[in-house]
Amino acid sequence: MSSSDRLTPRPPTLSSAQAREVDRLTEERFGIPVDWLMEAAGWRCAEACAGFSAVAVVCGTGNNGGDGLAAARHLHRWGRLHSVACLDRARLSGLPAARARALELLGIQIASELRLEGVDLVLDGLFGTGLTRDVEGAAAAWIELINDRAPAVFSIDVPSGIDSDTGEVRGVAVRATKTITLGLAKPGLRGEFVVADIGIPREAYAAVGVEL
Repeated sequence: MSSSDRLTPRPPTLSSAQAREVDRLTEERFGIPVDWLMEAAGWRCAEACAGFSAVAVVCGTGNNGGDGLAAARHLHRWGRLHSVACLDRARLSGLPAARARALELLGIQIASELRLEGVDLVLDGLFGTGLTRDVEGAAAAWIELINDRAPAVFSIDVPSGIDSDTGEVRGVAVRATKTITLGLAKPGLRGEFVVADIGIPREAYAAVGVEL
């Protein structure tokens, strides 16, 4: 080990269970709604994609997809949105559904098929830290298509198909060019990533045993 390796501190990480608890505490103890966190995540993800001119946002049905849908609204406003696709628009509920409605009110179609012609970046919001099973079916097919055809991929929080705690590939996983991980890094992250501050109080991290 070199001296520089010894001097480089390991960044603090947040497990999937800790992430759920931090979200709960941030809302219940510190009065910051998860709704606000999703908007902040969407803004930071869109900001990271702003150097690209044709961004395809690809979403699942959970909060990770909601972050992607929030990002799509900003990318549309900046003239950088290519398209939005969701695995199952009918299954969106709660906060992700509200972001989908906001896009549709702007006249943006949420497609049920993934088309990547003319795209220069895919923003991957299919699965986040809550993934506990192997990816299969349409989701697996979409991931394979992204890996085969996307010139670049930025993943939200963790590349879809990766177990955020262990780094294990759950059947198939997105090969991300970069991951925009939210709040803190995740234990299973590999490759290039940037940590995006979305406004979670330090005290919420401390409450789950993570000291910054």
